[in-house]
Amino acid sequence: MHYNKEDYEKLLKGTTTIGIVCLDGVVMAADKRATEGTFIASSETRKVWKIDSNLVMTIAGGLGDAQELIRILKAQNEIYKMNESKPLSPKSATSMLATLLQENRMYPFFVGLLIGGIDGSESQLFSMDPVGGYTQESKFASIGSGESLALGYLEDHYEKNITTKEAVKLAVKALLIAMKRDSATGDGMIVATITKSGYIEYTGKDIEKLLSIK
Repeated sequence: MHYNKEDYEKLLKGTTTIGIVCLDGVVMAADKRATEGTFIASSETRKVWKIDSNLVMTIAGGLGDAQELIRILKAQNEIYKMNESKPLSPKSATSMLATLLQENRMYPFFVGLLIGGIDGSESQLFSMDPVGGYTQESKFASIGSGESLALGYLEDHYEKNITTKEAVKLAVKALLIAMKRDSATGDGMIVATITKSGYIEYTGKDIEKLLSIK
């Protein structure tokens, strides 16, 4: 099977994932709905994956392909930690995945990825396509069928030097807007922050509580 742009674009339409660069870290978020065409296959799909306390990845596209990349990245991170006594930086993880995806471009992994986290005091966010092309994002990014809706909200409300505490609400509201208009996005969400203090994940009642705080 050869690389076909139309094939992977269809597979990347069933979700909304978000990454936001903050003064003190990054925020990564995604809904939990998995679709097969117009059929809702699952309402409990994890699309935000902790690789280490400083490194998180969101996934869109083929679930099997994405899970294989998560396994590979986690294994490479453990090997790197044994050798270097520290985890991979987001930039190093992105470079490793880019090489892997580029090597498989004729038989591509049908995925769209956001890789985010911190490297020392630097907040880093990268968006990546199925054949290893990537961009370092300075503000925010979104991948999936609801991305235009999420990006519109983020474009209007993102502010320079935003904190992760502020950006969590921003990500939640952007996802809620996507859920209202995009049928492939829904069934709750997972939102995570990555700062020097480590990884914190918000779901369900945690998110409801955050939205109630003005």
